Amino acid sequence: MTASTADLKITWEKLPDDFILDEEPVANIDQPLLAAALREILEIAGLIVTGILVAPNMGICATVDSKLVIKAPDWFYARNVQPLENQEIRRSYTPNLEGEIPAIVMEFLSATANDEYSRKKTYPPGKWFFYEQILRVPVYALFEPAAGVLEVYHLDSSGKYEVQPPDAFGRYWISGVGLFIGVWYGTKAERTGYWLRWWDESSEMLLWGAEMVERERQERAIAQQQAEQERQERAIAQQQAEQERERAEQERERSSIFAAQLRALGIEPEA
Repeated sequence: MTASTADLKITWEKLPDDFILDEEPVANIDQPLLAAALREILEIAGLIVTGILVAPNMGICATVDSKLVIKAPDWFYARNVQPLENQEIRRSYTPNLEGEIPAIVMEFLSATANDEYSRKKTYPPGKWFFYEQILRVPVYALFEPAAGVLEVYHLDSSGKYEVQPPDAFGRYWISGVGLFIGVWYGTKAERTGYWLRWWDESSEMLLWGAEMVERERQERAIAQQQAEQERQERAIAQQQAEQERERAEQERERSSIFAAQLRALGIEPEA
């Protein structure tokens, strides 16, 4: 039975300026690449605007029974986030104090996945319990890069995570972002494997910067080929027109000579 927060006192307090955050290394090199790739697509598409916070491995804070709880998902997306003042550096994020509850949190699973599925209620609570029962994040995504398996859980009306089935294309609609998310296999940043990618409402895959550059290069090459083909077609048409003109001129000359020959014989050629 899932533990609830009915007997927990939850408040939202800013992380103290002198609080020392744990500098835990990421589980493997894939995690920062996956997180950066997800952000890059949104940024290039112009979807990261004022008030949007997209962050990898940043601590999300809540105070539970007067104890500060910090969980750092591998990636999260939040809306209506207040800007920092005086060129501050954002060290953490406290929902309901600095902005909305994240629309989605993601965890990239390593070979030793553990806390990501933990419903442990006692301090410090497990990540699953924290996201589901304390933060109440609408969407919790778990991605295993090695196998390319994506699990997406949606917070149901009872306040518990329910697995969300993919659509016919194997993608998941994330309403808080306004995009579909799904698994894609390919190469980026010298890494070949499974990646998470975004698709828009029309099922158009949003591109990374390198892909956009390559697409533009291909479009320019196609445009150049079409221009060259049109130039060749114009040259052929001009050549054919010149040949027709020459044939017509030769025909006029032959007709003139023939008419002259007929007149020499006393025969007036027909007009």
